[in-house]
Amino acid sequence: MISVIIPAYNESEYIEETVCAVKKLKDIDEVIVVDDGSEDKTSEKAKKAGARVIRHTKNLGKGHALTTGVRAAKGEILVFLDADVGASAVEVSKLIGPVKRGEADMTVAQFPLPQRKGGFGMVKNLASFGIYTFTGKKFGASLSGQRVLNRKVVAHIDNFAEGFSAEVALTIKAVKCGFSIQEVPVQMKHRETGRSLKDFIHRGKQFWEILNFFIKEISLLKK
Repeated sequence: MISVIIPAYNESEYIEETVCAVKKLKDIDEVIVVDDGSEDKTSEKAKKAGARVIRHTKNLGKGHALTTGVRAAKGEILVFLDADVGASAVEVSKLIGPVKRGEADMTVAQFPLPQRKGGFGMVKNLASFGIYTFTGKKFGASLSGQRVLNRKVVAHIDNFAEGFSAEVALTIKAVKCGFSIQEVPVQMKHRETGRSLKDFIHRGKQFWEILNFFIKEISLLKK
């Protein structure tokens, strides 16, 4: 059984298209949208598209949303999708294959190059450097939220890390536990950030949350 888990916060613009796209895939048994305290019509549109919706009464962050989704999911194979990938969600089938065939314990979507300039790569570089520091392995899609993994991977994780460090922490934990990870090129797209003040604030929050996670991990190693 394959379960799709989509954490969503104020994603009414994209969620319906994303859910409809992934439901077209024949291997998918259930689609769960975790509405993380949205203030728009994310829940209503997700339900309209045919997803099972679990709603947090307040915004708790992506890590909490993933934890909620995993606990509710019935599948032995879990698919994580960002809410804003829209019609390109069908590309996740390329990630399902290797896990289903036992070729990898977790697959990660490797997006094509962005069509417009965003930030300066500081968040991505921090994530990649941190993962390499803790595992000795290099990954090109360290921040990607589009992942497929078998249930035994999440069995080693009590709760996902908070906020934007969720994927980075998941990668490190999976490597340390000896699970195999495969990055898969896909033709997926999502809402791209630019260089507005709002975009830089968003990336600043990403950077801080990932850096804070690494600082906590280093402090644990010293104990």
